[in-house]
Amino acid sequence: MYLLLMGPPGAGKGTQAAKLVERYDIPHVSTGDIFRGALQERTPLGLEAKRYMDVGALVPDQVTVGITRERLAKSDCIGGFILDGFPRTLQQAHSLDQMLAKMGIRLNKVVNIVVPDQELIPRLTGRRICQSCGATYHMEFRPPAQPSICDRCGGELYQRTDDQEETVRERLEVYRLQTQPLIQYYQERDLYSEINGAQSTEAVFRDIVVSLTGEEP
Repeated sequence: MYLLLMGPPGAGKGTQAAKLVERYDIPHVSTGDIFRGALQERTPLGLEAKRYMDVGALVPDQVTVGITRERLAKSDCIGGFILDGFPRTLQQAHSLDQMLAKMGIRLNKVVNIVVPDQELIPRLTGRRICQSCGATYHMEFRPPAQPSICDRCGGELYQRTDDQEETVRERLEVYRLQTQPLIQYYQERDLYSEINGAQSTEAVFRDIVVSLTGEEP
């Protein structure tokens, strides 16, 4: 099974990908993991990406596409994969199609986990991190015993700039603008399936499996 998993920040893609990996025994290939792997292995493309990342610049499409191609060509992806975080643009979607065609495969399904902003914002803004030991909490889902104090070491908890509401709203708006053309692209190819991500983790997983196989897990 060759699956593309989409969803905004905070939609729970990582949680669902882990459950899909367990069920179908195929790798979860995320953009972050791809780049970290290429950097650790010091591949030529990984080193080229590092040059841009070191100065805070966007990594060009051709480098991102090349690193993704290297990862998908590895033996563990032969029988399928769950691709997460790529493509982000129509140009990248076309590149992915060409890449997969050369490998003799095609996507089976594009699953988009959709969650309303009014639910995503609390999910994303609730994270707190310990300044001393780096422990992570969530004020709703995994709160510390005492507000602003780390259970582990007693250090002070803080909110990252990326997790502040104004920044979160900007991230969600950027995601929407990027994603809408991709939704239409995959709808036209009869690959697209939309899942209500505001349900329980179990219900979301059930709906994903139904969209993939037509049968409940």
